Amino acid sequence: MSGVCGELARLGVATVYEASGRRGLVDASFVQVVPGSRVAGPARTVLCGQDDNLMVHAVMERVRPGDVLVITMPEPAPVALVGELLAVQAKTHGAAGVLVDASVRDLEELRELGLPVWARWVRVRGATKTEVGRLDVPVEVGGARISPGDIVVLDADGAVVVEAGRAGEVLEAGRAREERERDFRKKLEAGELSYDLHGLREVVEGGTS
Repeated sequence: MSGVCGELARLGVATVYEASGRRGLVDASFVQVVPGSRVAGPARTVLCGQDDNLMVHAVMERVRPGDVLVITMPEPAPVALVGELLAVQAKTHGAAGVLVDASVRDLEELRELGLPVWARWVRVRGATKTEVGRLDVPVEVGGARISPGDIVVLDADGAVVVEAGRAGEVLEAGRAREERERDFRKKLEAGELSYDLHGLREVVEGGTS
């Protein structure tokens, strides 16, 4: 699976999204804490209590190398569920990345640490640690359902989710799309127009006399 995840990360969010049939889009804006980072890995999901990060502490003993931690609450809110010390634990236990559908803080320290993190907000407002949530259950982020083990792909464009059983199929389609785009790019660099290559001239001008 690590080879598949590495290839999906290399292809990137846009290509994977298109190759998957435009499924699994996490339709929300996220701060890419570490510029230039891109990852893909099986989701390790965390459903916290509202404005509470007790379960983020609890999940650390379950983290396995290559996991992407997906941290959520019943409703997204600008409350910091992750800071430097939790990120240190995640990195130490081998997490490939972290997606936080809430806030992070300690931004400079997180960047220095280098663990790829995406967050809905950067805010210092602290979370409580009193409400027991759930681990390794399906969650929803940006309209996308993410089940434990689904592949989460993250880069500068955002995030997309690939159902675990479709990873090989989507990877094959992504590689084929990459090859088509490589050939298409050569034609554009030679001076041809997407207006013609996509048949769009006929759409715009075909009905005119």
